[in-house]
Amino acid sequence: LANASDDARGRDPGHVLIGAGLGTFETAIGFAPTLPARLLRLAGRLGLGGYALAIALVSASVLGAAGWALHAAGASLAQLLSLAPLALLPATEAASALVNLCVTRGITPAPLPSLELSTGVPPNLRTFVAVPVLLTGPDDLSEHLERLEVHHLSSVGGALHYALLSDGLDATHETIGTDASLIALAEAGIARLNAAYPTSAGNRFLLLHRRRRWNPSEGCWMGWERKRGKLVELNRLLRGDDGTSFLPSVVAVPQDVRFVITLDADTRVPRDAVRRLIGKLAHPLNRPRFDAVQGRIVEGYGILQPRVTAALPIGQEGSVFQRISSSPGGIEPYAAAISDVYQDLFGEGSFTGKGIYDIDAFEAALMGRVPNNSMLSHDLFEGIFARAALASDVEVVEDFPARYDVAARRQHRWVRGDWQLFPWVFGRRRGGVPTLGRWKMADNMRRSLVVPLAALALGAGWLSPLPLASLSTVLVIAMLT
Repeated sequence: LANASDDARGRDPGHVLIGAGLGTFETAIGFAPTLPARLLRLAGRLGLGGYALAIALVSASVLGAAGWALHAAGASLAQLLSLAPLALLPATEAASALVNLCVTRGITPAPLPSLELSTGVPPNLRTFVAVPVLLTGPDDLSEHLERLEVHHLSSVGGALHYALLSDGLDATHETIGTDASLIALAEAGIARLNAAYPTSAGNRFLLLHRRRRWNPSEGCWMGWERKRGKLVELNRLLRGDDGTSFLPSVVAVPQDVRFVITLDADTRVPRDAVRRLIGKLAHPLNRPRFDAVQGRIVEGYGILQPRVTAALPIGQEGSVFQRISSSPGGIEPYAAAISDVYQDLFGEGSFTGKGIYDIDAFEAALMGRVPNNSMLSHDLFEGIFARAALASDVEVVEDFPARYDVAARRQHRWVRGDWQLFPWVFGRRRGGVPTLGRWKMADNMRRSLVVPLAALALGAGWLSPLPLASLSTVLVIAMLT
């Protein structure tokens, strides 16, 4: 069966063993799936419609049960009607958690196939590990350089390069007095790393620093499009474009890079995680196929998102807030990508900004899609069009904010970014966005409204007599937990 195929994906034996050709293979050998297997496949064929219907039915059941309990406790019809709209989104949160629990318990996760790459990364899979950072001062720069060195030491050898993608702080002028000294310090640090870890294929470490550009909407000089702009310009630079805002690099920039791994400044990479990500994205069954008509990746994956785990506070480093908040329950779309629901049910994950992508597939899928200064939350959007997968058996670790105000500002940025995607869900830009992508965007917006509406529901319940107020409080809290 594999030999009869006319493309690389079909010729791989995995295509008929674990891929799209499995049904043909089962028919050819006369295999009959068991009843549980048939039921699970039926659930998969129901797709997003079946998933949404299940959440809607469970939400109605949760809301109905809460209404019945309040009515039995003496609530009037007017009170129930006033509480119902406020409790609707908290009820959907409980329903989503229950449905997702059933999915994750009922469907066995299937790790993505991978190449072993036991002898290192070959030149045809040359990979660029990029860490977007801000140059704020010598101390932070020293930490960035140390983390870059650790990334190298935790990885296998071969065709790997590591770079700091740096911007200066926002300023009222294109350059400020500390720019030159910080850039010189960074270049000296990169030179030390290259001297400490020489290779026959040229320098392994790079500093790519961008000039500031004037941003009229922000009223300041800043790095163009911040993190998104860094990666867009990096992709162009790696494909030979000399019109980016990067300063000329002291170290030659490789031009035959196939993959980019992007990490946050505080991301920690366990040993062999880089090798495993490259091996998975390079596997024939995972290679992306771009559809020019739809303008996106329709088969395989352009992005792989590893599982993200919050670091455990060590000794006196962690605050009380960090210790009680760094592992929230449920599906968190940005900080704790641990759920396999979308991957297991729909064959697609959600990109959260840390992972590996195929440069050519990424650029083809995202070319011209995002107007300047219009999108703060770009990771999910990129994962929708470049088709992201969750590599749940590969893990990276990152720090959780140590103070409430830092966590609140981060949450504010995420919510603001989620609502900037409104035109791609309900507005004039929704054309071309797949249905599952619009669902993910809308679900993030729904999630951002759960806590405010839950607070209003609590307040409305407290206007009732004490027994009824106590019951309504218990019900709302139960929906959120």
